[in-house]
Amino acid sequence: MNIYAFAMQMEKDGENYYRQLAEQSRSAGIKKIFVMLADEEVKHYRVVELLSRKSGNPQMAETKVLENVRNVFVEMKESKEELHIDTTEEVQKYRKARDIEDQSQKFYQEKAGETRDEGERRIFLRLAAEEGRHLRIMENIVEFVSRPEPGRWLENAEWHHLDEY
Repeated sequence: MNIYAFAMQMEKDGENYYRQLAEQSRSAGIKKIFVMLADEEVKHYRVVELLSRKSGNPQMAETKVLENVRNVFVEMKESKEELHIDTTEEVQKYRKARDIEDQSQKFYQEKAGETRDEGERRIFLRLAAEEGRHLRIMENIVEFVSRPEPGRWLENAEWHHLDEY
């Protein structure tokens, strides 16, 4: 399997996993975040697909996923959404998503270091940065749902640390 086919499959698998998590979530806010992340993976797929064709100069649009996630958590806080989270099974699924994002980020960083094409390098680094943002989101969700009282953590969350990416 070539690098592009592998990357496209990785993005498609990520999209499918996030859509599965969204479907299974009983939290409207968490569901919304997973749908956003799935949609981001679709954008990544399209960029890699364009790269694979070696035609033109594919560009990645700016993303507002961190801002949007922060807004979802503010909405959850304001609505005092009741969270029903199975802190064993669901946390394991969220950790898996976190690990997938970590692997994706490393994959793109590695491929950026291997390519001699400067445009391709920029795209791979940008994809790595995007996956890093997704990783940070998933780390925060894992932290959020792993707390004994996720609702209380939500009340005190500022989400300023999401700005690091």
